[in-house]
Amino acid sequence: MSAGARELRRAALVLLLALAAAGLAWQLTPTQRMATLHGDFQLEQVVPKRFGDWQLDTAAIAGVVNPQQEAQLKQLYSQILTRSYVNSQGQRIMLSIAYGNDQRDSMQMHYPEVCYPAQGFQLKSSQPVQLQLGGLSLPARRLETVYANQRFEPVTYWTVIGDTVVRGGVDKKLAEMRYGFKGLIPDGLLFRVSSIDRDSASGFALQERFASEMAAALAGQARSRLLGQ
Repeated sequence: MSAGARELRRAALVLLLALAAAGLAWQLTPTQRMATLHGDFQLEQVVPKRFGDWQLDTAAIAGVVNPQQEAQLKQLYSQILTRSYVNSQGQRIMLSIAYGNDQRDSMQMHYPEVCYPAQGFQLKSSQPVQLQLGGLSLPARRLETVYANQRFEPVTYWTVIGDTVVRGGVDKKLAEMRYGFKGLIPDGLLFRVSSIDRDSASGFALQERFASEMAAALAGQARSRLLGQ
């Protein structure tokens, strides 16, 4: 075989491999948004304002921390809901739910253990936990944060990617990849509760009770979107 023929054959092989790689990449590129499959929903409507021993606190003193600029929040999330609730004993819980309809790399949600320090809070601890919400066991994370050695704010949060509850990090990326192989672009939701309490153990127990009572009040689409169940 002449040198020219060998070069032509090599060029044809390179072209064939490039076309095959392009075809595989196209086949594995997600095209269907899970947000579309899930259908429209509004956090303001599906999250109850009264449930169990809790009701919306219209006279909240401590504000809910949103440790990002408004423009950045609008870029990352499709919907954000922030509320404060109070129970019959006067105990208060702050709720923040952020929903994004596209969880590809350029639109990744930001986690409290990153955002709180960016807002000036000291992150004292971060621990994985299984929340027991009635008959559910949800993987979640608990943080101890403090601002200026005055505002002690324990935080509990979990993340729903598509229909899967994850703690974030590797688990979140694996869930995104599983959906991607199916041609799906997952949506994502970050559910966060916190309270002002120097006693973190007491704060975490109150937050779990709050989340459990809310879970018991949810049904249908609201339950699946907020709890991945």
